[in-house]
Amino acid sequence: MAASTMKHLVQVGEARGAAAEDGGAPSAGPAYRCAYGGGAASPPAVPGLECCWDIFRMTVERCPDNKMLGRREIVDGKAGKYTWITYKEAYDTVIKVGASIRSLGVGKGGRCGIYGANCPEWVISMQACNAHGIYCVPLYDTLGAGAVEFILCHAEVEIAFIEEKKIGEVLKTFPNATKYLKTIVSFGKVNPEQKEKVEQNGVSIYSWEEFLQLGGEEKYELPTKQKDDICTIMYTSGTTGDPKGVLISNRSIITIISALREDDVYISYLPLAHIFDRVLEEVFIHHGASIGFWRGDVKLLVEDIGELKPTIFCAVPRVLDRIYGGLQDKVSTGGFLKKTLFNVAYKYKQGNMVKGSKHEEAAAMFDKLVFTKVKRGLGGRVRLILSGAAPLSNHVEEYLRVVTCSLVLQGYGLTETCAGSFVSLPNNMSMLGTVGPPVPYVEVHLESVPEMGYDALSKESPRGEICIRGDTLFSGYHKREDLTKEVLVDGWFHTGDIGEWQSDGSMKIIDRKKNIFKLSQGEYVAVENLENIFGQAPGVDSIWVYGNSFESCLVAVVNPNKQALERWAESNGVTGDFATMCEDPKAKEFILGELTKTGKEKKLKGFELIRAVHLEPVPFDMDRDLITPTYKKKRPQLLKYYQNVIDSMYKNMK
Repeated sequence: MAASTMKHLVQVGEARGAAAEDGGAPSAGPAYRCAYGGGAASPPAVPGLECCWDIFRMTVERCPDNKMLGRREIVDGKAGKYTWITYKEAYDTVIKVGASIRSLGVGKGGRCGIYGANCPEWVISMQACNAHGIYCVPLYDTLGAGAVEFILCHAEVEIAFIEEKKIGEVLKTFPNATKYLKTIVSFGKVNPEQKEKVEQNGVSIYSWEEFLQLGGEEKYELPTKQKDDICTIMYTSGTTGDPKGVLISNRSIITIISALREDDVYISYLPLAHIFDRVLEEVFIHHGASIGFWRGDVKLLVEDIGELKPTIFCAVPRVLDRIYGGLQDKVSTGGFLKKTLFNVAYKYKQGNMVKGSKHEEAAAMFDKLVFTKVKRGLGGRVRLILSGAAPLSNHVEEYLRVVTCSLVLQGYGLTETCAGSFVSLPNNMSMLGTVGPPVPYVEVHLESVPEMGYDALSKESPRGEICIRGDTLFSGYHKREDLTKEVLVDGWFHTGDIGEWQSDGSMKIIDRKKNIFKLSQGEYVAVENLENIFGQAPGVDSIWVYGNSFESCLVAVVNPNKQALERWAESNGVTGDFATMCEDPKAKEFILGELTKTGKEKKLKGFELIRAVHLEPVPFDMDRDLITPTYKKKRPQLLKYYQNVIDSMYKNMK
């Protein structure tokens, strides 16, 4: 989900909510169709806005002196104030970068990779791609070992802009990637050793300053660009196997642009390699707002926020969970009087908001006396907090709505839908736990999934796979027409997520059609693939891996190998029968160590490793309805059977 409909949220949202209440339940068709908002009507045309380049170009023409890109100045190792470049200064640098790219023979339709943490150079490189109709291909390694090499080769990347400390990672892709990759540009400097290794493989490498001079004074005419031209190939997991290259057109991004204010300030820390932040930053650029970059360290994020003082804060649930936890700690350790005052203020304001009061009117006095301190913790100017990438817990969402003195909204979308497809409405407490109604310019319907017991035509609670249609949809998967045909049927994109329509027209995400889910920080986990890997660990007969979008890590129930565990017990002085051994904390540590070792050997990412285990002496069986006759795991039944065990493991970790 992206900040796709800011104007819609404030101006249209409440009217849409009222329409939903007046209109009653929508009529059923071949599948349960949305009647609460959106519709795939084309957005109002903006003269001259035909492609992503126009988003930036038109803003430069309108407000060239607005602050655009900022980073903290580092003096003697200490971070100081934010220093800024204006839209006009950024434009001049973009033109130089574009000329240098063209001087290397890379033109419209070429492929340019960008790899590294968010920074001004990232955005400038992206805009140079937009200017010359070059496909921008973000590179990132969270999709697993070998992902960078795969993307470089699959997208046929010719030139790559790379953060200085990531150059070593790209060198690991040699010589395979050099079939296409001919030029590397560092966001910073290049050391002699790197230069030698790169050039030995027939690839040129430049520092940022060197590359800016490469194009000289040559003036390159910008090519004509159409709405349906591809502007980026954004790789995503979503299924097991290789990442999929999602083709995003100019039309998808310009359709989703909405309204902010020119004096808005955004903190850029969510990865630009993901569609969520990419669209957010396009939105801010379109309105001449300012983008300040973090220092790349999550432990320093709050300090960066305090210095930047953003007006809009976008986050994934994991970040908001940390903020919630920190606030809870401060309240609980603040002394009896402060704690009592806070609780009274919270209950009073929350009660008024539930009755329909807007957040700024629900408890103005308590906002000044109590909650303004929370607002100052986010810089003091935040007016909107937007959560996406994974579901936000109901209690966290409600808490933040009350105490931050800001609008707190939750949304939903995928890379294939160019981020935002649903977003909750402001000042509407009934939508807690939902992702709100559809945004304008998309159509939505649910499709029944009988094998999972979901009926899209149910009068009581229509549930089914969420399907989306409209101009924001992707143009297909790069070089994977087979996968494109699987998910795009008659113009409808099948998301694979199971949703449930609410009576107010909002959508609640309740399940995943396939066994892939997101953790709370927004990372995808392909659980079957992980179980295949962890099943190879010594001492493991069978394993069920579990996680959900409200937790940041994975846990597992393991059937240990009886002989292996007994050998370990004998060597470590542990006595008792097999069931007793499975309850021993040392035995759990032993199996967890084996799983961790196997995961690291297979080069799994940190979020893919198991953090806690329960050892089950009785194998998963049909008698308890935990497996099918062909020994496939019945995941809903496993969760129901082991729910208390799962809850206990997560509780103990916290």
